[in-house]
Amino acid sequence: MIHNSESLTRLVGELKKLPGIGEKSACRLAFHLLRSPANILALAESLAEVSSRVRFCSVCFSITEDDPCAICSGNRDESIICVVEEPQDLLAIERSGAFRGRYHVLHGVLSPLSGVTPADLRVTELLQRLRNAALREVVIATNFSVEGEATAIYLTGLIRGMGIKVTRLAHGIPVGSDLEYVDPATMQRALHGRNEL
Repeated sequence: MIHNSESLTRLVGELKKLPGIGEKSACRLAFHLLRSPANILALAESLAEVSSRVRFCSVCFSITEDDPCAICSGNRDESIICVVEEPQDLLAIERSGAFRGRYHVLHGVLSPLSGVTPADLRVTELLQRLRNAALREVVIATNFSVEGEATAIYLTGLIRGMGIKVTRLAHGIPVGSDLEYVDPATMQRALHGRNEL
């Protein structure tokens, strides 16, 4: 707590709510902002703008200012949908330039220990989209965590029953890695997923 400054204490408290920001980091950020009042105003304006303009796309549930988003309203391959956990995962795939289909953002993964069930995700909306479209493939692009794998298996079971091809992102050894430093689980997946040259 910062003595003699209720507003600064409140700012530190709000900054601490951000992921990965503890008490010390929040204090450093607050004092950094105080050194430049112009930074505070610019930050406040950008936060207000984001709050009033950014929303979720009604089709894919990514973040957008226009509804539907540019990807959903653009000239993309409508026969393939890539399912991701969060909007930032969509952005990572888009940066690669390798995918020209559509997306669906779940806004999380299944996690029974944390109380996250299919009802907490955008699974119902995904299934509705799949029923109303002529799709040939759904790419499951959840993370390779325990929860991401469980979500991928759950979705695969639902989608295969609809007669749609389901694929999963490949996983294995990152480009530029030395084999001696690759963990056994990654090596095992790379060997099982090997391709013919």
